[in-house]
Amino acid sequence: MSNPFHCQAKTFKRSEGKSAVAAAAYRAGIKLKDERTGLVHDYTLKGRRNVLSSEILLPAGANPALFDSGTLWNHAEKMERRKDSQVAREFEIALPADLPPRERRALAVRFGQSLVERYGIAAQVSVHLPGVGDSRNHHAHVQTTTRDVVTGKKITVLDSPKTSGREIEAIRAAYAKMVNEALAKHGLEPTWDHRSNQRRGIDT
Repeated sequence: MSNPFHCQAKTFKRSEGKSAVAAAAYRAGIKLKDERTGLVHDYTLKGRRNVLSSEILLPAGANPALFDSGTLWNHAEKMERRKDSQVAREFEIALPADLPPRERRALAVRFGQSLVERYGIAAQVSVHLPGVGDSRNHHAHVQTTTRDVVTGKKITVLDSPKTSGREIEAIRAAYAKMVNEALAKHGLEPTWDHRSNQRRGIDT
């Protein structure tokens, strides 16, 4: 039985030369200036070719100015003082090819909103077209801040070795449930499972 589930988390670290502003520009397919480095990151051509939609989600009480991508991610960079800071986090998710485009977008936004509500972070949800050679690889990049954007508090539960594994597992399970609910709503078989084949008892 097909199980194309994909929900992978990663962080962007300043010590590895990563920038929250550059990452956001690339994923949204837009042009942003990194105020910390002075560099301009222009991915507008990629945006016209590959990005279907991109939107900012904020928790209640957040500064409305953060709905602007440049303002949000430059703010995220300014909040981090250390050379080894994690400046942003990303969840890359697969979207069911059998759903209508509007429903795929709604599913990505629903997932992003669940993270915003759970942790008080801001999220940029960018839905991408499949790459060349794989017409069913619909996916979204959900880039988030590493801090609560109202209080400025670091979300350590996603970083600590004692808690991060459990939290990521819960996020993946929640996304699988969202996907299956969307599939069932459209009369499709809800077969997506966040567990590995080994955990599901399936030989590969």
